[in-house]
Amino acid sequence: MNQKIDTLNNLPLNKTAKVKSLNCTGSIRRRLLDLGLVPDSFIYAVLDSPSGGLRAFSIRGTLIAIRNEDSSSIEIYY
Repeated sequence: MNQKIDTLNNLPLNKTAKVKSLNCTGSIRRRLLDLGLVPDSFIYAVLDSPSGGLRAFSIRGTLIAIRNEDSSSIEIYY
C-alpha cells in the first residue's frame, strides 16, 4: 500500500489522515498531545477560517482549531 506522507496544513478539506509524528517541542507539543494528536490517531480536515490563519479539524470526536504554523509541524499519512 502506497502511503502519502505530508504535513497537516496540506491535508485537503473533507479528507481523513492518520497522525504520524509531532515535530515540535515545548508547550505546543504538550498541548497537541493533550488534545489527542498522538501517533496513529485519525484526524479529519473540517474547514478553513476566512482569514486563512486557522483550520478546524475533527479528532477523537472533538472539533479543534489549529494555527497553520503549528499544523505544519504535524506529520500525517493517508
